[in-house]
Amino acid sequence: MRSSRRAATPSRGRQTAPARGPRNEALRAIKRFGRTLWRKWSGYHRRSRVEAKMNCMKLLGPKLMSRNFDRQTAELQVRIAILNRFTALGIPVTQPIG
Repeated sequence: MRSSRRAATPSRGRQTAPARGPRNEALRAIKRFGRTLWRKWSGYHRRSRVEAKMNCMKLLGPKLMSRNFDRQTAELQVRIAILNRFTALGIPVTQPIG
């Protein structure tokens, strides 16, 4: 007679993969302490700002156009100046009243 029990393998959604561990820990911390506190504790806000800057850098062009090293250096300096200008435009200027 054949047993009707299946092998004790976890279901597809329950499998434990090494990549899920840090994500699950982050979700537990967010649930316990709140998203704002978790961002400060984990440094997530810094990572997201860097990713946004890199995205802007890629929008200026995925590759350097120049072949000469000195010209590549100048091209990168121009891109950085443009990014700094964008950043300066996005920062509010506050002045005290009275």
